[in-house]
Amino acid sequence: MALKRCFAALFLMLFSATIALADKRVALIIGNSDYVSVSPLDNPINDASDLAIALEGLGFEVFLGTDLTRDEMLSLAESYGTTAADSDVSLLFYAGHGFQVNGRNYLVPVDAQITKPEDIPEQTIQMEEFVNRMERSDGIRLVFLDACRDNPFEGTGLEVGGEGLARVGSAADFMFAYATQPDNVAYDGTGRNSFFTEALLSHIYTPGQDISDLMISVRKDVLASTGGRQIPWDNSSLTRQFRFDNSPVTASEETLLWQVAANAQDASLMQLYMDRYPQGAHVNEVVAFLDRAGQGQTLTRAVTVEDADEQAERLWKLAQRSRMRPLLEFYLEQYPDGAHAAQAQRLIASIPRPEDSTPGGICERLATHPRDRTASIPGVPFSRLQENALTAIQACSAAAAQTPDLSHYVALLARATIAAGDVDRAVTLYKQAAEAGDLRAMVSLAQLHEGGTGVPQDLAAALSLYEQAAQGGSFDAMINLAVTLFEGQIVPKDEARAIALLQQAADGGSAKATFNLGVLAQDGIAGTPDQALGYFQRAAREGEYQGYLAAAILLDEGRGVPRDPLEAARMLLRGAAEDDGAIVNQLSLASDQWTRETLMEVQKLLQKAGYYNSTIDGVPGPNFISALQQWRSGGFDPIILAAN
Repeated sequence: MALKRCFAALFLMLFSATIALADKRVALIIGNSDYVSVSPLDNPINDASDLAIALEGLGFEVFLGTDLTRDEMLSLAESYGTTAADSDVSLLFYAGHGFQVNGRNYLVPVDAQITKPEDIPEQTIQMEEFVNRMERSDGIRLVFLDACRDNPFEGTGLEVGGEGLARVGSAADFMFAYATQPDNVAYDGTGRNSFFTEALLSHIYTPGQDISDLMISVRKDVLASTGGRQIPWDNSSLTRQFRFDNSPVTASEETLLWQVAANAQDASLMQLYMDRYPQGAHVNEVVAFLDRAGQGQTLTRAVTVEDADEQAERLWKLAQRSRMRPLLEFYLEQYPDGAHAAQAQRLIASIPRPEDSTPGGICERLATHPRDRTASIPGVPFSRLQENALTAIQACSAAAAQTPDLSHYVALLARATIAAGDVDRAVTLYKQAAEAGDLRAMVSLAQLHEGGTGVPQDLAAALSLYEQAAQGGSFDAMINLAVTLFEGQIVPKDEARAIALLQQAADGGSAKATFNLGVLAQDGIAGTPDQALGYFQRAAREGEYQGYLAAAILLDEGRGVPRDPLEAARMLLRGAAEDDGAIVNQLSLASDQWTRETLMEVQKLLQKAGYYNSTIDGVPGPNFISALQQWRSGGFDPIILAAN
C-alpha cells in the first residue's frame, strides 16, 4: 500500500558549485517510520539510510538517525549542529510525519503522543530547532523534507493548521525544495524508496550538474512516476551555484554503459544495455557484438594494468551513478578487492533484486511509456510491451488494487491492455485514470480521439484533454498543443501561445521542446539566431542528441554566433559518443560540409586522446575515421573535452 507522507515539504538549502569535495560537508539524515500513535510509513528508514550512503560517497560527514524519539532527535541535532558550525556545506534530510500550526512547522518523533493542541510543543520538534543550528554556518544550507501535506492526525479529532508545512527561512543562500506542490500529497512509494527520494538518488551523482538542473531532473522523474499526481516544488534564495559532484560534465548513463561494455567487450554488459535501453542509440552496435559472440568469435581485448585500473574506475563511477544492481555485481565479480568493493557491497544491500520487486515495480518496468522514462525506469516500446502484455496486465492490476489513490498504475494497465489487443477495455481504463488526474492517460486518450481508435474521432475532445494535461504539467501535451497552434488548422493560429507552451515545457526539462525552441530561434521565428546555440546545447545535455550536431553547425559556420572551430569540435565529439552514429557518418562521408579549421580541431582532440596519429591537416582519411570509431566505441573521455 502506498502510504501518504504527512509532511510534504522537502526543504532544500544548497551549496556552492565551486566547492571541492575536500571542503567540509556535513549532513543530518533522519527517517521516522515506526510511529506509536499515528500511521506508520513504509519507506522513510530506507530513504534516510540510502541517502546517507550516497552522501558519504560525495564527501559528507553524515549524522544518521532512524525511528528517533523526541530526545534522540534533539540530541542528534545538537551533535550535528556543533560539527556543522564551521562547515562549507550543511544539509538536513527528514522523512516522516510533520505538520504546521499557525505558520510554525513541526516534525513528529516516533514516540509522539498527541491528543490535544497543547501537547504539540512537548511532543514534537519545531523545524526552527534544526534551522537555527544550521544557521551557525556561513556556508550554504540544504534541507530536504520528504513527506506529504495532509493531516497525520486525521480521524483523531485533532485539527492542525493549514496544508502541510509553512515556508521556512528568508536568509540568502537557502533553497527550499518540497517533495510535492502545495495542497497535494507526497506518496511513500511502492518500492523501497519514496518516489521523491528514488529520483534524488538517481541524479545526485550526475557529474557537473548544478542543483537547479538536479531539481528539474528530480521533478521530471517524480511527475512521470506518479502520472503528474506529485510534482516536487522548490524556492531558492541561492546566490551561488552548487554541484554535489564537481567532476567534469560527462555523457549520459546510456552512453557510459555502452562505453564500459565496449571497453570490457563483455556480452553480459552488452545484454544489460539491450535490456535497459531497447531503443538506445547504440542498439545496432550491441546487436552486432552479440551476433558475433553468438557465432563464437573471440571478442576480448588485451589491456594494460593502467587500462584495467581506468576501466575499473569507469565501471565503478557508472555503477554508483546509475544504481544498477547488475553493474555493481559485475564490479565485485571483476574487482573483488577493488578500491570501492566495500561501498559497492553497501549499495547492493540497498537495491532490491528483480525477483523481489513489488507489483508496482514490475508494472513500471514492463509498461512505462518511452516518453515517461526516468533515470531508474527505462521506457518500453509498444512492440516490446506486446511481448509481455499478459505479465504486465497482471502486475499492473495488482499495483492498481494495492494503490487505489495512485491512478498512474491504472494508466499503465491501460497501456498493457491495449498492447494485448483489448482496445475497448483500454479506453475504459484510460478514461478512469484521466478522470483521476493521470497526465499520461489524458495524453493517450487524446491521441485515441485524434485517430478515432477505439473511440469516435473527436478533435475537440482531444484538444480538451491536451489542454487539461498541459495545465497539469505534461510536456507531451504542451508540445502537441504548440504544434496545433502553429498549424492553425483545427484551432485559430496562435504563435505566441505556441511559443509560450514550448518555453514552459523547456523550462520544466523537456529536451524536445528546448530543441524546437532552438530551431525557431535559428529561423528568427521565436528569439534570435544567437539564442539558438544555447537551446541546442541545452537540449543535447538533456538527451536530445541531435542538438550536438545543430550546435556544431552554428559554431562551424558562425551562424548567429562567432565562429568557434574548437567548440564546434567539442560538440561533434560529444555527439559522436552519444547519438545514433549520425555525426560519425557526417564526418566520414560528408566531411566537405565542414570547415578545415573545425576538422583540424577534431583531429587535435582525437590525437590528445591517443587515437589519431596522422597529420593535423583537416583532411579526413582512414586514420581519422578509425579514431572516430574508437572514440565512439569505448574511448570517450570527458577530460579531453573540458574547456581550459
